Amino acid sequence: MEIKIALAGNPNSGKTTLFNDLTGSRQYVGNWPGVTVEKKEGKLKGAEYKDVVIQDLPGIYSLSPYTLEEVVSRTYLVTEKPDAIINIIDGTNIERNLYLTTQLLELNIPMIVALNMMDLVRKNGDKIDVKALSDALGCEVVELSALKSEGTDALVKKAVDLAKNKKKAEVKEVITGEAKAAVEKIEELLKGSVDDNFLRWNAIKAFERDEKAMEKLELSAARKSEIEEIIKACEKSLDDDSESIITNERYTYITGVTSKAVKKGRAKGELSVSDKIDKIVTNRILGLPIFAVVMFLIYAIAMGGWSVSIGTAATDFTNDVIFGEWVPGFFDTILSALHVEEGTVLYGLIQDGIVAGVGAVIGFVPQMLVLFLLLSILEDIGYMARVAFVMDRIFRQFGLSGKSFIPCLVATGCGVPGVMASRTIENERDRKMTLMTTTFMPCGAKLPIIGLIAGAVFGGSPLIAASAYFIGIGSIILSGIILKKFKAFAGMPAPFVMELPAYHVPSFVGVLRATWERGWSFIKRAGSVIVISSIIIWFLSAFGTVNGHFGLVDNLFEDETVITDEYVSELAAKMDIPEEDVNAMDASLLASVGNAVSFVFKPLGFGNWKPTVATVTGLVAKEEVVGTFGVLYAYDDTEEELGEEGEQIWARVAADYTPIAAFSFMIFNLLCAPCFAAIGAIKREMNNAKWTWAAIGYMTVWAYVLALIVYNLGGLILGEVAFGFGTIVAVILLGTLLYLLFRKGYVASENEGREMAVKANA
Repeated sequence: MEIKIALAGNPNSGKTTLFNDLTGSRQYVGNWPGVTVEKKEGKLKGAEYKDVVIQDLPGIYSLSPYTLEEVVSRTYLVTEKPDAIINIIDGTNIERNLYLTTQLLELNIPMIVALNMMDLVRKNGDKIDVKALSDALGCEVVELSALKSEGTDALVKKAVDLAKNKKKAEVKEVITGEAKAAVEKIEELLKGSVDDNFLRWNAIKAFERDEKAMEKLELSAARKSEIEEIIKACEKSLDDDSESIITNERYTYITGVTSKAVKKGRAKGELSVSDKIDKIVTNRILGLPIFAVVMFLIYAIAMGGWSVSIGTAATDFTNDVIFGEWVPGFFDTILSALHVEEGTVLYGLIQDGIVAGVGAVIGFVPQMLVLFLLLSILEDIGYMARVAFVMDRIFRQFGLSGKSFIPCLVATGCGVPGVMASRTIENERDRKMTLMTTTFMPCGAKLPIIGLIAGAVFGGSPLIAASAYFIGIGSIILSGIILKKFKAFAGMPAPFVMELPAYHVPSFVGVLRATWERGWSFIKRAGSVIVISSIIIWFLSAFGTVNGHFGLVDNLFEDETVITDEYVSELAAKMDIPEEDVNAMDASLLASVGNAVSFVFKPLGFGNWKPTVATVTGLVAKEEVVGTFGVLYAYDDTEEELGEEGEQIWARVAADYTPIAAFSFMIFNLLCAPCFAAIGAIKREMNNAKWTWAAIGYMTVWAYVLALIVYNLGGLILGEVAFGFGTIVAVILLGTLLYLLFRKGYVASENEGREMAVKANA
C-alpha cells in the first residue's frame, strides 16, 4: 500500500534540498520564494521504502492562502489528506516558522517537525532544547542539516513509522480565552457538516472568515448568520478583527514555546556577520551600484573579451578547434570512408547543416556554464535574495511589487520556470503584468545571441554582454511604469515580504549540480530541437530554383547553361546588393521566403533575409537564432578561406552588420516574443487566450519600437545612419514613450478602488 508523506514549510526553509536528499531528485534550489511553484513527487530512496512517496509542496507562510502556490499547498493538505506531514523548520528563524506549524497541527494529520539548518544554529551559538520543543508542540522534533545530509536517516525512519501507525500529534491549546470559547461554539455548529478530523481547523477558518474554506462548507444562510454573530461578539469583546485575534493567539503561544526551548547565543541587539554585510550590500545608496558592478564582473568573466575571461577562452577553443577542426575532420574521415564526396546532398546535410548549425550553438556552452556557475554561487551564498530586496525598493518607486523581480531572477536560467514563478504574486493585476514582462530577461537560450553579437561585432566587449542583462531589467521597469498607468493594471502594488537567508559558504556539490542542470538542459535542446531545425534550415537553404531549374543551388550556380549574367543582375537588384556579393544561397527556397518578409525589419537595420529567417526560427527556440546563423554563414563559395569554421562565421557576421545594426538585432531578439515553450507557459498561467495574445503582442511591439529607436537615433549619433524618414519615426516613437512614462495614470475612485482590490485578490 502506497504511503504519502507531504513535505511542508516556509520558503527558504530547505524543503527542496531535503526533498532532493530523500528522493535522489534534482529539483532546482534557490534562496527566494517561488522556486517550487507546484507540488513535486518522488519515491523515497531505499529498497525498504519503495512504497513511500514524498510530496514537495510550494513554500508557504500560512494556511490562509493569498498566492497561487499557497493555494496548491493548502488544497493538497486538506483534500488529499497525506498519511503524514514532515514540517521542515528553519532553526535560525524558528519563531517565524512555527506560525505555520501551529496551523498544520490543527489539520489532525500525523506530523513530525524537521528542525533544519542546525549546523548554522550551532555556528551562531544558539541552543534549541529539542525535547522541550517537542513537548510544547505535542509532536516529535528531529534535528537535521538537509544540506549536509545530517539527521535525514532518523527523520525518514520516524516519519514512515508515524505514517504507518497513524499516530497523531497531541493536541495543544494554541488559542485561549474568549477566542477559544468562540471557536468551540463554532465547532458545535459545524458538527455533522465536516469531517471530525478537520473540525477544529474548519472552525478556526470560519472564525477568520476564510472565504475559500467557507465556500467548501456549503452552510445554510441561517447557520452562517449564527457563526457571524459569534465572531462579532468576540471581536467586540476583544476590540480586534477575528483574523488578528487568531494571529495574536498564535504568536503568544509561539513566544511561550521559544522562551522555554530556545536560547540565543548573541546578546540582544548584537549584529551577526550577515547583518553586518547587509548594512553595505543592501544599503539604500550603495546596494544598486554594488549589484551593477557584480553583474558586470560576472558577464565580463563569462563572456567578455578580456584576458581573464574564462568563458571566452573556452568558447574560442570550442569553436575553432572542436567544431572548427576535430568534429568536421571526424565526419570527413567517416564520409570519405563511405565514398561520400564534397558537394553531395549527404555531405552538405551533415557538414553544412548538422555540424555547422549545432556547432554554432554548442560553441557558446562554455560561456554559459561559466555564467551559470557564477550565478549559482551568488544564489547559494544568499546574495541574489538581497538583490530582490534591493530591487524591491526601486520597483516600488514605480508602482511595481518587488515580488515581480523574483520571476525575473528565476528567468535568467529559463523563461518557463520564470513565468511559473509569477504564482508567488497574489495580486492578479501585478501577476499579469509580470507575465507580460518576465521573459525580457536574458535566459540561457538567449546567451548565444549575446555571445555571437558581442564576440563577432564588438570584439567580445563585456559592456555589450552586461548591457543585455540591464536592458532586460530596464525594459521591465519602464514597461511597469507604462502599464501601471492603464486601468487594467492600476492600483498599489502588493507588499513584498521575504526572509533573507544567512550568508554561508556555497555548497560545492549544490553549485555544480545547479550549473550542470542548467547547462545540460540547454545541451539536450541542442541535441533535439536544434538538430531538427538545422536540418530543415539546411534543406531550405541548399535547394532552390535558378532560372527555372530546381535543385542544389551550389550545383546550379556552377552550371554555366543555367546561371547567366542577366539572372545574377536580376537577383542582385531584387535583394538590393552588389552583383559581386550574390552567391548560390541567395537563390534558395529559404532566401525566397526571407526576402518576402525582410522588409519588416529594414527600419531596424537588419532587413536582410538571413537575420529575418534567424529571428523567425528563434520563436521555436531562442538558441536557434545562432544555429540558423551557423548554417547560413558556414556557406563558402569563395576561393579564399577565412580561417577555421568558427572564425569564418564570426567574420561574415561582422561583415554583414554595422555595430548599431547588430546591437539593434540583439535587442529585438532578446525582448520580442519568447520561444514556444515559454509562450505555452504564459498561456497556462494567464488561462485566457486574449491575455496571452496581449502579452505576446506587447513584448513584440516593445522590442520592435526599442530596436527601431536605438538603430535610427543611435546610428544618427554614431554617423552610421543618415537623417531620413526612419529617424523621424524614431523621434515620434521616443516622444510617445516619454509621454506614456510621464503622463498621469488612471486613478480609481475610492469605491472602485475597493472593488478592484477585491477582484484582483479573489
